Amino acid sequence: MTTDIIIPTLGESISEGVVAAWLVEDGQRVERDAPLMELETDKITMEVPAPAAGVVRHAAAVGDTVMVGAVVGAIEESDGAPATASAPQPAAPPVTASAPAAPAPVSPPSIPEPTPGGDIHATPLAKKLASDMGVDLQALNGAGTGPGGRIREQDVLQHNQPGTAPAPAAQPPSPSGRGSGRGVPTTTGDRATTRERMSPLRQKIASRLVEAQHTAAMLTTFNECDMTNVMALRSRNKDAFLDKHGVKLGFMSFFIKSAVSALTEFPLVNAFIVDGENGPEVEKHHYCDVAVAVGTDKGLVVPVLRDCESRSFAQIEGGILELAAKARSGKLALEDMQGGTFTISNGGVYGSMLSTPILNPPQSGILGMHNIIRRPVEDPAKPGSGEVAVRPMMYLALSYDHRIVDGAGAVGFLKHIKECIESPERLLLEV
Repeated sequence: MTTDIIIPTLGESISEGVVAAWLVEDGQRVERDAPLMELETDKITMEVPAPAAGVVRHAAAVGDTVMVGAVVGAIEESDGAPATASAPQPAAPPVTASAPAAPAPVSPPSIPEPTPGGDIHATPLAKKLASDMGVDLQALNGAGTGPGGRIREQDVLQHNQPGTAPAPAAQPPSPSGRGSGRGVPTTTGDRATTRERMSPLRQKIASRLVEAQHTAAMLTTFNECDMTNVMALRSRNKDAFLDKHGVKLGFMSFFIKSAVSALTEFPLVNAFIVDGENGPEVEKHHYCDVAVAVGTDKGLVVPVLRDCESRSFAQIEGGILELAAKARSGKLALEDMQGGTFTISNGGVYGSMLSTPILNPPQSGILGMHNIIRRPVEDPAKPGSGEVAVRPMMYLALSYDHRIVDGAGAVGFLKHIKECIESPERLLLEV
């Protein structure tokens, strides 16, 4: 009995994905519900479990784009015997001593003969390259350097550049990554370049960034905050906080609590512009679902920490830790990524001094945090004196949609966050 491997429904807005990896090789056995393959979409990378126990047969290669409901392979259900186990061979007849047995002739490995109009034995990358370069693969069929005469991209390049040395059977990666076989070399020699397909996640990031630039009247306002009091408060309480709650006390919880306070004071920053029956409408939210930007090796993801207005410092820190761990291990679920009424991005962890964050549509505001630098400013303990003190300072940036948020509201919002950070007792007194 054979069971098809079918791409499952991935979510309301996801119709396709890319085969990121097969976790079970073709011909190997898998148990039911064990991880079978990784599927990368424009939102998450998810594992597809095996629908049955048996031997796996691939019908889609790594890198192929597959639609929801597509059949990407099959599982040959069996009693557990490996697929490669061969039938027992009959015992060889005894050899008499009258004459030594002649050795059996060894035939060379067969290479498929090119057949006019027959199947082309070539990798998907070789087919794509041949199409781009106008190379007839029929002339190379059966003469490739891959296993069983399979045509590889190197064979196409060699065919298109007669007079050069044959392509090697395997090409080890170079430390620099140039000409490593990853991507399609567009030139040869020391000035080689490679092309790699953008991942679905990277494509989605690109489209949303362009969408934000084209659909919103985006503007950025800046301020700075003195981190002295927050740093002192954190230093005094971090050990006790860790002992009691099991998570470290970081700066992000202070900024999320400050943002919640500011969003309550300036609710339009927490609102969306949506299409209504009679034209655009303003959708206000009476809750604060804060999206926190997290960098991963596959790109920037923005999981959502929900109901921040009702979370304690410890609950915020624990929620951030959980989302960041899931993001970096590729375990984020669709519900972790959906929603969000406001976004915070901390470029300071990468050393950014100042930046203009881009809105996360349909949100109307995003706060950018930056690195902390000790620099001379007027001594806040002696305002108006002109005396200078060296303080740990951070630049803050608020990008907002000017269609819904006026400049005065944006400046007031950022000033409110500055005041909360510089006087963190405000967060406890709710003033």
